[in-house]
Amino acid sequence: MNKGNALIAALLGVVIGVCVAMVFSRVTDAGRKFNGDYSHWNKLNMILQQIEQNYVDTIDIRTMTDAAVVAALHELDPHSVYLPPVELKESETELAGNFEGIGIQFNVPNDTAIILSVIPGGPSEKAGLLQGDRILKVDDHAIAGMKTPQDSMVTLMKGPAGSKVRITVMRDGAEIPFDIERDRIPLNSVDAAFMVNDTTGYIRLSKFSRTTYTEFTKAAEKLLSEGMTRLVFDLRDNTGGYLDQALLLSNEFLRKGDMIVYMDGLHRQREEFKADGRGSLQDIGLSVLINESSASSSEIFAGAVQDNDRGVIVGRRSFGKGLVQEPINFTDGSGVRLTVARFYTPSGRCIQKPYTSDYEYDIFERYAHGEMTDADSMRVDTSAVYHTVSGRKVYGGGGIVPDIFVPVDTTRVTDFYVQCNRKAEQMRFASAMFDTYRDRLSAISDFRELETWLSELHLDRKFLDYAAKDGIVPRPGEWEKTEPYIMPQINALVGRYSKLEDEAFYRFYLDIDDTIRTAVESSGDAALPDRADIPAAEAADSL
Repeated sequence: MNKGNALIAALLGVVIGVCVAMVFSRVTDAGRKFNGDYSHWNKLNMILQQIEQNYVDTIDIRTMTDAAVVAALHELDPHSVYLPPVELKESETELAGNFEGIGIQFNVPNDTAIILSVIPGGPSEKAGLLQGDRILKVDDHAIAGMKTPQDSMVTLMKGPAGSKVRITVMRDGAEIPFDIERDRIPLNSVDAAFMVNDTTGYIRLSKFSRTTYTEFTKAAEKLLSEGMTRLVFDLRDNTGGYLDQALLLSNEFLRKGDMIVYMDGLHRQREEFKADGRGSLQDIGLSVLINESSASSSEIFAGAVQDNDRGVIVGRRSFGKGLVQEPINFTDGSGVRLTVARFYTPSGRCIQKPYTSDYEYDIFERYAHGEMTDADSMRVDTSAVYHTVSGRKVYGGGGIVPDIFVPVDTTRVTDFYVQCNRKAEQMRFASAMFDTYRDRLSAISDFRELETWLSELHLDRKFLDYAAKDGIVPRPGEWEKTEPYIMPQINALVGRYSKLEDEAFYRFYLDIDDTIRTAVESSGDAALPDRADIPAAEAADSL
């Protein structure tokens, strides 16, 4: 073929291609017409349909759909989220008050999981696992010395009730396999409850789960029987949970008709929740501890207490989540948590912080601006001023601002302390002490006995020797500065191996917990207006 014929052939090819494209365009235009009507998600459906029909490669429709959902929700608030089946199940399990597994608590101080406690009556206790056992394998998966993430270990051990798992442990130098049948295990939300002194009780709540109200009332009854007239209620690091549990707990402390919270949204009519006057703790003095990780239901409780002048809020500004999510689950096991309303404290304030680009890193911003150490650096929207029932000023727009501010104490942090933390020296030392004194430590169930026994061990000298073997030696003057801060931590970690478990841990931590000490030593409710002088609210039957 000469050059002229070749050119003619090429031109014909182009013409034919253009004609084909024009015909194809006319055929497919009918499926692309969009009249600007965005109702019923028309445009999104059209785009996904075009991708399915015309994309050059095979696509995973499920992945594409999930990605589209995530992208759409991303345009809303930070708390409206899509949860695939696995994440949804984990989320519901965390708040259900129970889970299905083998019934142990463990930590990982040296790249090996060490059993801290075996839940009484649970599958592991029945099988014969003991506190202090080192977990080597879960079924055929070696996890000791493999740098296995702790959440991966948990996933391996969890499973549906009735299923079986083999746990191989190291005990006294011997490898021992245990065949365990998983079962339903209770998850406590009350971490600790004990008397700080003759009249002051302490309760720490980690989350608002399905069993929170039942656990709390049981703990409160115990403390009342021991002489409690005032309660320090610790909601620090409590990120929230079920709304109804926050309402029930608030109801325990408030008078009949006191507003707890109200909610309002575009598609939700205003709904008010008021106390019914049947609470058993209406006459108990109350201090509520919060910090930058106290959120959602914790803020509902703290806001109700503060706005009703019912107690003193102590600590640092709370997270600032004033939104209400409604769970919408689908038959494939997935679901969305969709924000359907805002909640407002009794004074009318919404404490939701702004949706900024660094929303998730707000805590770092607080450190950067000095808020964690200086109350004057706290960013408060003074234009959003509200008033408690007695007329005290409170603010909205960014969390619950405490009545008494307690800064983070950075003065006791030395290089020696930092090095110990980097190597988890305190936790590893506590594990070593348990190995040495297992029989004695496991038998102690009285705190005073535990305190006396630990003081006789001279743990300070033992810890310095232990750290020195890892090459961590304090410089002149460092131990004197660090010792009052680090030794209560060590006592707490060692004490956790006793029968007292978490109660021992939090009791020892009292010595270095400035927030608890401030709450106990402050005048507390004496600093608030006399409730008898505040008119009672209108009666309500919301609860």
